[in-house]
Amino acid sequence: MMQKPQKCAGIPHNTRLSSGMFLQWVLCAAIWLVALVVNLILHCPKFWPFAMLGGCIWATGNIAVVPIIKTIGLGLGILIWGSFNALTGWASSRFGWFGLDAEEVSNPLLNYIGAGLSIVSAFIFLFIKSEMPNNTCSVDTTPLITEHVINKTQHPCSWVDKLSTVHHRMVGCSLAVISGVLYGSTFVPIIYIKDHSKRNESIYAGASQYDLDYVFAHFSGIFLTSTVYFLAYCIAMKNSPKLYPEAVLPGFLSGVLWAIATCCWFIANHSLSAVVSFPIITAGPGFIAAMWGVFMFKEIKGLQNYLLMILAFCIILTGALCTAFSKI
Repeated sequence: MMQKPQKCAGIPHNTRLSSGMFLQWVLCAAIWLVALVVNLILHCPKFWPFAMLGGCIWATGNIAVVPIIKTIGLGLGILIWGSFNALTGWASSRFGWFGLDAEEVSNPLLNYIGAGLSIVSAFIFLFIKSEMPNNTCSVDTTPLITEHVINKTQHPCSWVDKLSTVHHRMVGCSLAVISGVLYGSTFVPIIYIKDHSKRNESIYAGASQYDLDYVFAHFSGIFLTSTVYFLAYCIAMKNSPKLYPEAVLPGFLSGVLWAIATCCWFIANHSLSAVVSFPIITAGPGFIAAMWGVFMFKEIKGLQNYLLMILAFCIILTGALCTAFSKI
């Protein structure tokens, strides 16, 4: 009976040596295909290359997802980057950062309260401890069913697996914050085009005010950037990238689901404005991810962590409601 090669204990076989580049490329290919369909349905609205920048920003933030999950887990990772995603998206629209027109709401005080509660919940999430598997290397002696799946090359643990427990948390939380800020900036180029379309002297004069018209450009930026990163990864690996066929179908389906959800987000931005949509939309994924982390992956344990998580959820839900009602 054959044995599997050395791997890192507790690290899934399909992710232990991958930086996530291949999975991201498959996911982004699916995202672009959905955008192509949407673009055809909308009868191919004008393509604004600047809108691709938002996709580049998103893809850059997304390359950190695998290291984040390896260091602090899925649940805590999404909770942290979701909070900073909401805050960045809200603040850039509310205060007119990056050349945007400042968004006005009917009840500014209620809007500020909602944003403040989101900040409080973000800091609470940073104190929740996740329990990740031991990162030491060992030999897995689990028998293989078939010989053809054996990779005969001995591989060392990845750089993430070599970090100490303290560094795991520091690196994971830092990457989650950076990713959240990048995610929160992803709609800035589109909002910039829409705002400047109202100015006759701007090169964007007359551009569409319907957010969904920019989906194809935005998603094209995502696919182009992920392709560049994947090619750079192949070069760095000397044309021997770690490709996992079992990740293709899940990655493709994830990309389709993400693309459909983001198209809905575009419509929400158009109807509600980003200053309202960001805090509301980003609250849901964090809750679902945390439930997966608690019940499925057992990443978050202990009464104190549970109480902190419940408190943070109550705060972020209250903040989302305050933000929603501030528009009325």
